[in-house]
Amino acid sequence: MIDPEQLRILRHALGIGDCGTKPPYRNHFVTGVDSSDHPHCMALVQRGLMSRRTGNALSGGDDVFSVTADGRLAAGGTWVKQPRSKQRYADWLREDGVESFGEWLRRRRYKDWESDRA
Repeated sequence: MIDPEQLRILRHALGIGDCGTKPPYRNHFVTGVDSSDHPHCMALVQRGLMSRRTGNALSGGDDVFSVTADGRLAAGGTWVKQPRSKQRYADWLREDGVESFGEWLRRRRYKDWESDRA
């Protein structure tokens, strides 16, 4: 479970909006040690949802946090979509069959080919 404030930070860092419906257009969140957001960002780093770079002149000395791949998934949002290959594998895992993944793929391709011919 993710804290609502941490979810807000992840979504803000990606620029996807509070509901997560906008496509991401950035991947950074800048905050200083005295900010109320900094402890939340450090907790996200510990959970592997963000990475941290120490501040520099460009960030005004504040730390720069970036969202990791796991953080993108945790941020949710309607823009998150699994690659087709991972979706197929997840579909195969949900089925209660005895065939191998390769057999399952071949059977699906044959069904798709048959439906295209009809």
